[in-house]
Amino acid sequence: MTFLWVIIVLALGLAAYVRFAPSDPSKWHQEPQIAHDSDGENSVRRLVMSGRDGLSRFHQVAVGTPRTTVLAGSVDEGMVTYVTRSKLMAYPDFTTAYQDGDVLKVYGRSRFGRKDFGVNATRVEAWIDAL
Repeated sequence: MTFLWVIIVLALGLAAYVRFAPSDPSKWHQEPQIAHDSDGENSVRRLVMSGRDGLSRFHQVAVGTPRTTVLAGSVDEGMVTYVTRSKLMAYPDFTTAYQDGDVLKVYGRSRFGRKDFGVNATRVEAWIDAL
Protein backbone atom coordinates (compact mmCIF):
# COMPACT_ATOMS: atom_id res chain seq x y z
CA MET A 1 0.00 0.00 0.00
CA THR A 2 2.88 2.39 0.76
CA PHE A 3 4.27 1.79 -2.72
CA LEU A 4 0.95 2.86 -4.24
CA TRP A 5 0.96 6.09 -2.25
CA VAL A 6 4.53 6.83 -3.35
CA ILE A 7 3.50 6.35 -7.00
CA ILE A 8 0.45 8.61 -6.55
CA VAL A 9 2.51 11.36 -4.88
CA LEU A 10 5.17 11.17 -7.60
CA ALA A 11 2.54 11.35 -10.36
CA LEU A 12 0.89 14.37 -8.73
CA GLY A 13 4.28 16.02 -8.27
CA LEU A 14 5.13 15.52 -11.93
CA ALA A 15 1.76 16.88 -13.03
CA ALA A 16 2.24 19.94 -10.80
CA TYR A 17 5.75 20.53 -12.16
CA VAL A 18 4.55 20.35 -15.78
CA ARG A 19 1.72 22.77 -15.04
CA PHE A 20 3.60 25.31 -12.90
CA ALA A 21 7.26 25.18 -14.01
CA PRO A 22 8.40 28.65 -15.08
CA SER A 23 9.22 29.22 -18.75
CA ASP A 24 12.47 31.11 -19.27
CA PRO A 25 11.99 33.51 -22.22
CA SER A 26 15.75 33.65 -22.84
CA LYS A 27 15.69 29.92 -23.63
CA TRP A 28 12.53 29.79 -25.75
CA HIS A 29 12.37 33.23 -27.40
CA GLN A 30 15.15 32.97 -29.96
CA GLU A 31 15.15 33.59 -33.69
CA PRO A 32 14.28 30.34 -35.46
CA GLN A 33 17.07 29.04 -37.67
CA ILE A 34 15.10 27.53 -40.55
CA ALA A 35 16.47 26.72 -44.00
CA HIS A 36 13.51 24.58 -45.15
CA ASP A 37 10.29 23.03 -43.87
CA SER A 38 10.88 20.08 -41.57
CA ASP A 39 9.16 17.91 -38.98
CA GLY A 40 10.91 16.41 -35.96
CA GLU A 41 9.73 13.99 -33.30
CA ASN A 42 8.47 16.90 -31.18
CA SER A 43 8.88 19.93 -33.41
CA VAL A 44 7.93 21.55 -36.69
CA ARG A 45 9.67 24.23 -38.77
CA ARG A 46 7.94 26.14 -41.55
CA LEU A 47 8.88 28.91 -43.98
CA VAL A 48 5.84 30.81 -45.21
CA MET A 49 5.75 33.38 -48.01
CA SER A 50 3.46 35.68 -46.07
CA GLY A 51 4.26 39.19 -47.20
CA ARG A 52 5.51 41.79 -44.75
CA ASP A 53 2.33 41.65 -42.63
CA GLY A 54 2.52 37.89 -42.08
CA LEU A 55 3.51 38.12 -38.42
CA SER A 56 0.68 40.51 -37.66
CA ARG A 57 -1.88 38.17 -39.24
CA PHE A 58 -0.28 35.12 -37.64
CA HIS A 59 -0.40 36.82 -34.24
CA GLN A 60 -4.15 37.41 -34.52
CA VAL A 61 -4.70 33.72 -35.26
CA ALA A 62 -2.37 32.52 -32.50
CA VAL A 63 -3.78 34.65 -29.68
CA GLY A 64 -7.28 33.60 -30.71
CA THR A 65 -6.40 29.97 -29.99
CA PRO A 66 -7.60 28.59 -26.64
CA ARG A 67 -4.94 28.22 -23.94
CA THR A 68 -2.41 30.25 -25.94
CA THR A 69 -0.55 33.23 -24.47
CA VAL A 70 2.45 35.34 -25.46
CA LEU A 71 5.63 34.34 -23.64
CA ALA A 72 7.84 37.06 -25.11
CA GLY A 73 8.20 39.49 -27.99
CA SER A 74 5.72 41.44 -30.04
CA VAL A 75 4.64 42.06 -33.59
CA ASP A 76 6.43 45.44 -33.48
CA GLU A 77 9.68 43.67 -32.51
CA GLY A 78 9.26 41.27 -35.46
CA MET A 79 9.25 38.11 -33.34
CA VAL A 80 6.75 36.56 -30.92
CA THR A 81 6.95 33.36 -28.89
CA TYR A 82 3.66 31.78 -27.81
CA VAL A 83 2.89 29.14 -25.20
CA THR A 84 -0.01 26.80 -25.93
CA ARG A 85 -1.01 24.40 -23.16
CA SER A 86 -2.77 21.08 -23.67
CA LYS A 87 -6.30 20.89 -22.36
CA LEU A 88 -6.01 18.01 -19.90
CA MET A 89 -2.48 18.08 -18.46
CA ALA A 90 -1.47 21.66 -19.42
CA TYR A 91 1.70 20.51 -21.19
CA PRO A 92 3.36 23.62 -22.67
CA ASP A 93 4.31 23.84 -26.34
CA PHE A 94 6.27 26.83 -27.63
CA THR A 95 5.82 28.42 -31.05
CA THR A 96 8.13 31.19 -32.21
CA ALA A 97 7.22 33.25 -35.27
CA TYR A 98 9.79 35.58 -36.84
CA GLN A 99 9.18 37.98 -39.74
CA ASP A 100 12.17 37.97 -42.12
CA GLY A 101 11.23 40.28 -44.99
CA ASP A 102 8.36 38.62 -46.86
CA VAL A 103 9.04 35.26 -45.18
CA LEU A 104 7.52 34.18 -41.90
CA LYS A 105 9.64 31.63 -40.03
CA VAL A 106 7.63 29.46 -37.63
CA TYR A 107 9.14 27.01 -35.16
CA GLY A 108 6.86 24.96 -32.88
CA ARG A 109 8.22 22.56 -30.28
CA SER A 110 7.33 20.72 -27.11
CA ARG A 111 8.95 21.47 -23.80
CA PHE A 112 8.48 18.02 -22.30
CA GLY A 113 8.82 14.62 -23.91
CA ARG A 114 10.55 13.26 -26.96
CA LYS A 115 7.48 12.84 -29.13
CA ASP A 116 4.44 15.07 -29.55
CA PHE A 117 2.45 12.79 -31.89
CA GLY A 118 2.16 15.59 -34.44
CA VAL A 119 0.43 18.07 -32.15
CA ASN A 120 2.80 20.95 -32.94
CA ALA A 121 2.67 20.31 -36.68
CA THR A 122 -1.12 20.18 -36.63
CA ARG A 123 -1.38 23.46 -34.70
CA VAL A 124 1.23 25.31 -36.78
CA GLU A 125 -0.35 24.13 -40.04
CA ALA A 126 -3.78 25.26 -38.82
CA TRP A 127 -2.41 28.67 -37.90
CA ILE A 128 -0.70 29.02 -41.29
CA ASP A 129 -3.84 27.87 -43.13
CA ALA A 130 -5.83 30.53 -41.26
CA LEU A 131 -3.59 33.27 -42.68
